[in-house]
Order: sequence, then C-alpha cells, then structure tokens
Amino acid sequence: MAPIKRIGVLNGGGDAPGLNAVIRSVVKTANHAGIECLGLEDSFDGLLEFGRSRVLTSVDVRGIMRLGGTILGTVNSGNPFDETIQTSDGPRKYSERCVEMFHRMEIDALVVIGGDGTLGIAHQFYQLGIPLVGVPKTIDNDLPGTTNCFGFDSAVAFATEAIDRLHTTAEAHRRIIVVEVMGRYAGWIALYAGVAGGADAILIPEVPFDLYAVREGLRQREALGAHFSIVVVAEGAFPAGGKLALLEEANSGHVERLGGMGAKVAEALGKLTGKETRSVVLGHLQRGGAPTSFDRILATRFGGMAVDLIRKGDFGTMVAFAPPEIVARRLEDVVGKTRTVPPDFDLVLAAKSLGITFGD
Repeated sequence: MAPIKRIGVLNGGGDAPGLNAVIRSVVKTANHAGIECLGLEDSFDGLLEFGRSRVLTSVDVRGIMRLGGTILGTVNSGNPFDETIQTSDGPRKYSERCVEMFHRMEIDALVVIGGDGTLGIAHQFYQLGIPLVGVPKTIDNDLPGTTNCFGFDSAVAFATEAIDRLHTTAEAHRRIIVVEVMGRYAGWIALYAGVAGGADAILIPEVPFDLYAVREGLRQREALGAHFSIVVVAEGAFPAGGKLALLEEANSGHVERLGGMGAKVAEALGKLTGKETRSVVLGHLQRGGAPTSFDRILATRFGGMAVDLIRKGDFGTMVAFAPPEIVARRLEDVVGKTRTVPPDFDLVLAAKSLGITFGD
C-alpha cells in the first residue's frame, strides 16, 4: 500500500455534541504522523468543487473539543447517488463528481463521521473504490455494532436535567407533565433519561403503548400519595394499533419531520385522568451545547482509531465502542440496520421493577 499523505474528513446528518472532538482528534493524530488533513465542508458537498475544503492543522483545531456543533458544517438531506448536478460539462451524477474530485484533490482516504444515512452513503462510495473509514454519530444511539455513539451521553445528560427541573413544577401544581425526547426508531434516550430522571412512565417505539395501561400505572402512584407524574415519550413512540405522529409529510408519504406525540399523549392523559397536563418538547436542545466528558473522550478515541485504521489500510470499516476497547466493524455489517431497545434489556426490566410503566 502506498503511504498515506493526505486524509479528508467530513461529517453528515444532524449535528451531535462531540463532532468537533472527533475532527480535532483526526487532525492532531494525522499531523503527528506527518499526514496532511483536509476538512471537507457540508458533508459530501465538500467533494463537489474546489473551495469547499480547507487544510486543517493542529493550530486550527485548538480549543474546539469543548464546542458543540461542527466547524465543517453539515447537511441532513439528499443522497449523492440519487441526485444530479449541473457542471460546465453538463449534468453529472452527484456521486460521479464526488469520486472525480476525490482524486483531483489528491486525497488518499476519507474519515466519514455520521449516522446510518451518512455511513450508508460512505459504504456506497467505498464500493466505488474510495478508501474510507466511518465514525458512528447519532444521539439516538441506534447504530448496531457499537455500545455507544458519541453525542448520546450528552443528550441523555441534558434530558435528565430537564426532567429534574420539570419535577419541581409538576409537584408544585400537581400536574402530569409529558416530556418528548428524540428517538425516531429507538428509545434509548427516553429509557436512559427517564430512568435517570425518575420518570413514572416511559413510552418508546419498541413497545406500542396502551394509554389505559399508562393511566392505571399513574393511578397506582397517586393512590400512594403522589399527586403528580412525569411521562417521558420518545418522538417515535406510537399507540398499539396506531401510528407515528408527524409534523410534516411529503407528497410521497416520506416522513420529513417526526414529532407531536408528546402533545397527543398529554391531551389524552388529561382526558383519561381528569388531571391538568402539560407537554414539553426538548427537540434540538438535546443536540446542541457542549459534549459531556464521556463524549469528549469517546470522540477522541474514535478519531484516533479512524486514522490508525487508515494507516493500516483497513478500509470499509467503522470504529466502534466495545467496552473497554475501541474496535473496527465492517460497514457492510452495520449499514441499513437499527439497534433498538430489546424488550428484555436489563434497564427495561429494572425500570419495571421500580414501578415505571411502559404502557404495555
């Protein structure tokens, strides 16, 4: 294998606390090995033309580990393999242009940071001959092959703090407060934040819920003298026999934006229990802000391992956390799959033993 002289790094999909920590780690690790690092802006758009990338040095990434967001920008829509672009030579496939520019920029390998969508695209580029390594990024923590994705711990920490704060106002007014958190297909944030925050009910996509069962669980709590309740709802949760709550839906029926289940649950519980209810949507607050120390360390380890895999020529892989080690997984074994909460997961069973209802 020819020596690696230049690495490109990009991130795609939604932002997550820890992105900058990964970028910093990639740049510093590469520079330490005498490898130049090129930061590609706005996901794969950075491969469309010159001027959408810049050389990053250890000086450029100084102090960014603690910052949320990403210094490279990100794009959360579109697939290079489904789109065409207009060039001076006429219309071209977006993906073909990216491959051409990869070689014209004299990049030897890519570090691609992203969730299932971005890593799926990365795998397609790998099949076209682009050497690359993936870094898993999703606060939903729903990528298989890794125990944790960076950003998840930060999201859970914020959601837990929010639930702590809502406890005080719920108790003061003897209300039911429903807290909607992120989690389109997997309820990891709802589960962890709900248990850590002392929620009384947790509704997740993996367990279609019955609101009558939720009501009975809250009534049992009130019979013991508790006159308020906290219900945590993942945005992708849905009632038994029901469907997801959509804020927007394209003409094709493709889900553009998920949300609104928290408000629906709050309204229904108000009618079923006769108690005053409120709903709170944490939304993008979970994705913003500084990463926790855990996510900073995990992101740093991921970035360093990605560069190590590139130097070894171990392409078509994704770095992963298999406690206590950082390991490599084949992208083909990861993309297109979702890591959901198993019904017999130990934390689910522990939560039920604490009296938390899942509405099943």
